[in-house]
Amino acid sequence: MPTLGFAELIGLEVLRTDAEAARGRLAISDMHLNPNGVVHGGALFSLVDNLMGAAVMQHLDEGEVCATIQITTNFLKPVREGSVECVASVVNRGRRIVNVRGELYSKTTLIGTADGNFAIMKPAISGSN
Repeated sequence: MPTLGFAELIGLEVLRTDAEAARGRLAISDMHLNPNGVVHGGALFSLVDNLMGAAVMQHLDEGEVCATIQITTNFLKPVREGSVECVASVVNRGRRIVNVRGELYSKTTLIGTADGNFAIMKPAISGSN
């Protein structure tokens, strides 16, 4: 599945998206490390934010888009090498807000969790004021 924009820049790979979950991976390289030699929290946040958005998109009606409102992340263990995988799933879809849960894994070890809220909206029609 192709990845575009910022996700492509950092090497994020979306593996699968369906109604149950979105799955993706970030292969760790030196560019993802902070000065302490562990994966930067911003890289992990980018992974979970992108995958949560991908999960939400599976629950949108035609013509709807989503945007992150809020995400709370908890980093549980440091990662220095290998890859980090993310599994994100929709917990609840309301009329205007979607609640999402993400989990980050290094191999089979849970290294982080995230809970977020995404807004559902219809994009403005171009040319209208």
